[in-house]
Amino acid sequence: MPDMAQSVRASVSEAEWQARLDCAAIYRLLAHFGMSDLVYNHATVAVPGEGERILINPFGWMYEEITASSLITIDLAGNTLLNPHADLGINYAGYVIHSAVHAARPDIACVIHTHTRAGMAVSAMKCGLLPLTQTAMRCMPIATHDYEGPAVDLDERARLVADLGDARFMVLRNHGLLTAGPTAAEAFNAMYWLEMACKAQVDAMAANTELTMPDAATVAHATHLYDPRTRRPFGLLEWPAMLRLLDRRDPSWRS
Repeated sequence: MPDMAQSVRASVSEAEWQARLDCAAIYRLLAHFGMSDLVYNHATVAVPGEGERILINPFGWMYEEITASSLITIDLAGNTLLNPHADLGINYAGYVIHSAVHAARPDIACVIHTHTRAGMAVSAMKCGLLPLTQTAMRCMPIATHDYEGPAVDLDERARLVADLGDARFMVLRNHGLLTAGPTAAEAFNAMYWLEMACKAQVDAMAANTELTMPDAATVAHATHLYDPRTRRPFGLLEWPAMLRLLDRRDPSWRS
């Protein structure tokens, strides 16, 4: 690992190395908070100022193993630009989903996709994510995209980005969750809140008791207050604490 880290660090720009640190942190945080799925799923971070270059995980590594130097650099056409691994490539479905969002949304630097138990449960509910909690209202408005099978068809990209629109939260029906943000910090914060909202909804609906639903005006007011343009972009304040958490547990993500 030290040899890989030194080699990659020496061959990339400062901008790409910082993006690698941000991306590796996301993978480790997703693992820490129980949002990983063996070696599947993906998070991508765009390299700022360097064209259409994005970072993605090597297909075969668990999230808790990801380091800054282990990530693979690809372009939006799917070409591999830097791969530190002799025997590993990328998950093609990750390329299809993430390249679609990065290409269509220049405001987005980070995209995260998960298959968590709660996320999959809500994705199968006809009602979708409900504004049952303040946390859920933080995720409104939320987009939805109908399931079309494993995401290996390039034609699906146009439909996915049309359904996403300008939203940062999406439920992929019968599939999982997706969040996007202008920074890694904001995208991770969005996924954390969306996951918590899904867990709360599954628990509440399983409790077999009548639920209280806020009225539309209250939901609209809460949604407005949680809009990142209203008070603050959520995630930036929290990000240094997230990095300190990772460093206390295992600082190897930085290598």
